[in-house]
Amino acid sequence: MIIRKIDDVPSVDWGNGLSRRFLLNSDNMGYTVTDTIVRAGTKSRLEYRNHLEACYCIEGRGEVIDLDGVAHPIEPGTLYALDHNDPHFLVAAPDTDLRLVCVFSPALRGNERHSLDSAEFSHY
Repeated sequence: MIIRKIDDVPSVDWGNGLSRRFLLNSDNMGYTVTDTIVRAGTKSRLEYRNHLEACYCIEGRGEVIDLDGVAHPIEPGTLYALDHNDPHFLVAAPDTDLRLVCVFSPALRGNERHSLDSAEFSHY
């Protein structure tokens, strides 16, 4: 059995926020669970080429925008799943951080970070 508290897990500054990584590849569960903060007022160009990701909003507001430019509002109680390695923009509202519980499959190693300075979608 694995028991972890948020203060005891690795935290990674992924570029526009903080990812607290509760389960990693080394835990042999096959998936990663994170508690992720997206900083207020940020817009991130993201793509997970090697992982599927699902995110459930527990605090804040924002939106996820697909490649067709369609914006999907995110608020507490909203889940979005990137079931086709979908490139997307993740936007946090200007006045509040966005907090998401995320699941990645397969699991992350734990040290992955985004490169948000490029004109391309950041990926890992």
